This record gives sequence, structure tokens and C-alpha cells, in this order.
Amino acid sequence: MDLAAELAQFNPDPALAAWVGKLLDKSKNDGLKIQALTLELAYYKRIRFANKSEQFSAEQHELFEESWNTDTSAQEAEVEQLSTSQPKKRVRAGRQPLPDHLPRIEHRHEPASCTCGQCGKDLITIGEDISEQLDVEPARFFVRRHIRPQYACRDCETISAAPIPAAIIDGGLAAPGLLTWVMISKFMDHLPLYRLEQIAARQQVPLARSTLAEWVGRVGVALQPLVDRLTTLLRERSILHADETPVPQLDPGKGKTKKAYLWAYRSNDLEPGPPILVFDYQPGRHGLHARNFLEGWRGHLMVDDYAGYKALFTDGVTELACLAHARRKFFDLYAANQSPIAAEALRRIGELYEVERQAQEMDAASRLQLRQQAARPRLEALRTWLIQTRISVADGGGTAKALDYSIKRWPALIRYAESGMLPIDNNPVENSIRPIAIGKKNWLFAGSERAGRRAAAIQSLLGTAKLNGLDPHAWLKDTLEKLPIWPYSRIDELLPISLAKQ
Repeated sequence: MDLAAELAQFNPDPALAAWVGKLLDKSKNDGLKIQALTLELAYYKRIRFANKSEQFSAEQHELFEESWNTDTSAQEAEVEQLSTSQPKKRVRAGRQPLPDHLPRIEHRHEPASCTCGQCGKDLITIGEDISEQLDVEPARFFVRRHIRPQYACRDCETISAAPIPAAIIDGGLAAPGLLTWVMISKFMDHLPLYRLEQIAARQQVPLARSTLAEWVGRVGVALQPLVDRLTTLLRERSILHADETPVPQLDPGKGKTKKAYLWAYRSNDLEPGPPILVFDYQPGRHGLHARNFLEGWRGHLMVDDYAGYKALFTDGVTELACLAHARRKFFDLYAANQSPIAAEALRRIGELYEVERQAQEMDAASRLQLRQQAARPRLEALRTWLIQTRISVADGGGTAKALDYSIKRWPALIRYAESGMLPIDNNPVENSIRPIAIGKKNWLFAGSERAGRRAAAIQSLLGTAKLNGLDPHAWLKDTLEKLPIWPYSRIDELLPISLAKQ
């Protein structure tokens, strides 16, 4: 017998009976909701931690992680709200302490009275309970007012005043801090200009997209000398990485987009000197663009197997092949069918990367010695295994293609072991390009070739700043403040390069 039936035996007031009925219905519904949320939460935890039947890309995995964390937190909160019992305080195990460099704003919470509530005597301090929360203020707009008093001479009537401060945009509305916010938001946080317009509008600040676009263009022109100098310094290095990624570009005449390319060139981390990253925007993927950028350059170039680079290797440039690309062929094969051949290849290549891990902090001479002692024998054994295995594998299949890729490029693949400064793979430049690939989803397309070149120049400076451990926002703001009156003879001092790494 339920509570409603028991209550009916006493002929209660109809209003009371209705009220009790509503409470019972609500309790029943809450119980059903808790049950459903608990089951849903268990499901999400199962697919989060259990083996999945399909593989996610890196971007998909990040999105899934974000969605999973959001959903499970919301479900736990709903269960706590619906539960009739006192919700348990969740303890976050291993939470990282808040960064020491952040400013602390203290809020003291004193008791309502300094006397004991039991006996009325004065209270004494025995300690403090301190807790910290991370907080943030959104972009805050304000106006910088520059006042220039004017003075006159009574005798000769000469008028004197301080000169107008030099600026990136003469007579412009935007201060260096605002220009920096626009550039960082667009090129590092991947926010289109129309979203920046919306952010400003929420604070009743009118910033038209056309105005924002004009600022981006003028800042890009002002920063171009720094990019040119950065390119010169990059070409002075003897070992470079190169890669390219497609970027849609608006084709107004046809009302659609066409495929342009962003070429990336990066210095070698094993070579002395600060890291440098330069992007070169071009309308296509023809190898001529790489030859034009590297015209007259001689050295070792780490690339993938794209044919556009091949002409360089007949003109004084030495090819380095990426071992990570060779490994990727076998990884894809193993992921597809659990191939034992692919598994063996991955094991052997893994041993070579373990040698590199051991040599990571060594100088060039020690690294070369370790490569000769540990990597060389493994490379020779790998080549023998590749050739013998290929004999027994039929042509045309995925296994044959993976084996052929490494065998065909073998001289360039093992060249890194001849020196202590040559890289084993092209991962450094690929990692530098990855944010561009993420940004494309928000940019949608480049408006023109000129806009693409401007974006490439700005990305070069911000990317180099990041590689050197600099805060891109702080560096750019400081540079925009100094640049209008900075002598070109000292332009190296403005480059986003860490002096400690030179």
C-alpha cells in the first residue's frame, strides 16, 4: 500500500490530499530522472574509458574529450540537485595548484562578531583557512587620452608643444593594445573579425569589420620588415624543415574558393641558434614556389615525399627523409588489419626513436657517437628486414606500398645518422602547421592572395615568438609601441627571438 492510499483512510482535506499527491508524483519523477541520468553517465564513462571500435583523429578526440567532460559534469550536477540526500562534496584528486605568477586579490571574510557566541568573551586568532579560485576579466575597452599642453612665448609669440606620439596608424583610433588584441584574436585564437565585432558590441563599442580589416592590413605592412629579416636569418641556417598545407582562397570571379597553399619553413632544433618559423603563402603547390623561396640556399632539407621538392636535390640541396612518415605507413597498416609485418616494423622504428630520446639532451658530438653505436646497427638490420620481407609480399597491396616507401627513400631516411645535428623526422614543422589547420575551420577562406601573404607574415612572427618561449601578446604589444620610431639598423632587437637561445 502506498502513502496516498494510507492517507485516504483518514479522509483528509482534499487540498491536503492533492498537495501530497503532487509531492509523490514529483518524487517519482525525480527518481526516474536520477535513474536515467545515472544510466547515461555510466554509458559515457564506458565509452570514455573502454576500448573503442573506431579510431578518432586528434581533432575529433579533443572535441570528444571536451564534450564528454561537459556532459558528465552536467549530469552529476543534475543528479545532485535531484537527490533528496545531502550532496557529497566532490574532492578533485591531484588538482594542480594555481600559477604563482598570477596576481592575488585577497578577500577577507571576518565573522559577524568578535565575541564568542556561547560565553560572550573576546575571540582570538588561531589560524587561517585559505582557498583560491581562478577568475578572469573579459576584454575591457577603455580610452587613452593624450593631453599636449601648448605654451607660448610672450616676447616672440612662439608656440611650443610636445610632438604627437608616433603610431602604427597615424591619427588612428586604435592604440597598440587594441591592435594587439585584434591580431592575437584573429591569428592565434582563430576568431574571425565578425566575432570580434560582436564582442566589442556587447560593451557598446562600435568596431566595424571593415575598420578591423583595415587595422589588420596596416599592421601587416608595418611588421613586414621584421618578417623579411626573419626570413634572411632563417636562410642562414644549414638545416631546414619544410612542409605545406592547403588553404582555401576566395575566387570572386567564380563565386567560390580555389586551393592555395601555405608553405612552412622551420629551423632545426639540433642546430645552434634560436628557433625560427617562416610561412610563405602561394597560389599553388608547384615546386617552383619552394625553389623561389630557397633560391641560392644550400644545406640539408627535411621534407616528405612530395615531388615538388625533388628539383632542389639536384641543385646543391641535400635531402633528408622523414622517418615519422615511414612509420605512419606501417601504423596505418597495423590499425587497419593488425598486420604482424607492420607490428614488427613499428617495433624496429620504435627502437630508433628510443635512441633519439636518450640523445635528446646531448651535444652534437655525443649524439653522433650514440647514433653510430646504437642507431647504425639497427638501421642496417631494418634495411635487411625490409628487403627480405618485400620479396615475400605480393605487389599492389598496402603492405607492399609501406615497404616500398621506406626502401625507395632509404638513403635519405638514414642520412640523419651521419651527423649529430641532423633531425630524424619532420615533426617540428608539422607541429607548427597544425594550428593553421585548426584555424582554417574558423577562417573558412582567405579573401585574396594579398590577404593570405599578410596572414602568413603575421603567423611567422607569432609562431616564432611561441617557439622561443615568448608571450606573443606581450611581444607584439611592445613591438607595436616601439616600431614607429625604431631605427632599421637595430631591427634585430625587435625580432621575436629569445636572447637566451642565441
